[in-house]
Amino acid sequence: MQGVHGYRLQLTNTANSPLAIDISESTEMRIQRLITENPVIIFSRSACCMCHVMKRLLTSLGVHPTVIELEEDEIGALSESQQDDGGETVAPAVFIGGERIGGLESLVGLHLSGHLVPKLVEVGVLVL
Repeated sequence: MQGVHGYRLQLTNTANSPLAIDISESTEMRIQRLITENPVIIFSRSACCMCHVMKRLLTSLGVHPTVIELEEDEIGALSESQQDDGGETVAPAVFIGGERIGGLESLVGLHLSGHLVPKLVEVGVLVL
């Protein structure tokens, strides 16, 4: 069984990592690149209980998201690279197919409305 992937977004260059970082790349550019390269990605704060619930929901559907734990100084870069959707916090935030879904409330709302599974199928991470 495939597990949930968790990575810390750090400035060190690790060429062997699946999330290798070009140190000349800005944090905003790195976040945007990760969003486009990963069909389902969650940006989180360290030890975030809402992120844990988001991962559990997606995993229960058979989807294994990439999870990036941002440092506090990197959280601002997430809000600069993506429009905040009103009342939700900047992190945790889930992106599916490059589209910002939002935080836990938006993800659960999408699931309860019946639109989450079709969206996951559409981006190719879930097969019915």
